[in-house]
Amino acid sequence: MDRRTFLQSTALAAAGATITSGFAAESAPKKRLIKKAIMYSTIGVKGSVMEKFRAVKEAGFEGVEAMGGMSNDEVLEAAKTHGLKIPSVCCHTHWAKPLSDSNPETRKVGVEGLQTSLRDAKKYGAKSVLLVPAVVDKQVSYADAYKRSQEEIRKAIPLAQELGVVIAIENVWNQFLLSPLEAVRYVDEFDSKFVGWHFDIGNIINYGWPEQWIRILGKRIQQLHIKEYSRKKRDKEGPFAGFRVEFLEGDNDWPTIMRALDEIGYDGWGIAEQGGGDTPEGLKNLSDRMDRIFAS
Repeated sequence: MDRRTFLQSTALAAAGATITSGFAAESAPKKRLIKKAIMYSTIGVKGSVMEKFRAVKEAGFEGVEAMGGMSNDEVLEAAKTHGLKIPSVCCHTHWAKPLSDSNPETRKVGVEGLQTSLRDAKKYGAKSVLLVPAVVDKQVSYADAYKRSQEEIRKAIPLAQELGVVIAIENVWNQFLLSPLEAVRYVDEFDSKFVGWHFDIGNIINYGWPEQWIRILGKRIQQLHIKEYSRKKRDKEGPFAGFRVEFLEGDNDWPTIMRALDEIGYDGWGIAEQGGGDTPEGLKNLSDRMDRIFAS
C-alpha cells in the first residue's frame, strides 16, 4: 500500500468511527435525573420511624415523603442516620378538614394543618407540601369548592413565601379540577411561584392520559407521585381495584409518560405511592420496578 492509499484509508476509517460514535451517542438511552422516594404512609414494614427509614434505604430509595405533623426530631434523625432526603411533605389535614368545607372552623383547622406542614417542610429541607385543595360532594358545590379553597390557600401563601416552600396541589379523586386546562387556570390565578402542582400519574389513568396533563402543566409540576392503575381491574372489580396492580402491570404507558417528562425538563423526585411495601422484599421490588420505569 503506497503512502497516498494509506492516508485515504486512514481518513475513511476515522470518519466512519466518528459517524458510528455519533450514532451511538445519539441512540443511547438518556440518563434521567429523576430521584427515587417513597411516601411515608405507604411504608408497610413494622417499626419506628428509624426502622422504616432503614428499610427504605436498604431497598434502594433516596428519599421519603414525610407526613405533616410528624415528630420533626424523629424524622430528621432517621433521615440523617440513613442518608435520606425529604423532598416533600404531605399535608395531614386536607381530607379530614378540607379547605372547601362549609364550616369556617373546619377550614381554619385545615389552613393550620397546611401551615404546620409548610413549617415541617422547611425544617426538613423539602421543596414543597402536597395539598388536596378541596372536596366536592352533594353538600359542597363545585363553585363553592373553587372559591373557598382559593381563599383559604391564599391565607397560607405569605408563610410559604417566607419559608421558600411551594404549596403543590395534587390531582386526586375529589371530583375537583378534572381537566389539565382547569388545573393550570386554578394554579395561575394565585399569581404566585409558591403555588404549583404535585402530579399523581396513577390517579389520572381512570379518566385521562398522564402525558397530556404533563405537557399542559409543564413547569408547574413540583413533584411526582408514581402509581400504577389497571382499567381492566377497574372494569371487573370496581374503581379502587384498579390500584391493586404492580408497577409495569397496569395501563400506565410509562415510555410515553417519561418522554413527556423529558419534554418539560422534569428533573425532580418520583415518589412511590404504591401498595406492596409491607416487607423489605416488597420495598425492594417497588424500588427495582421504579428503576425500570425511569429508564423506559
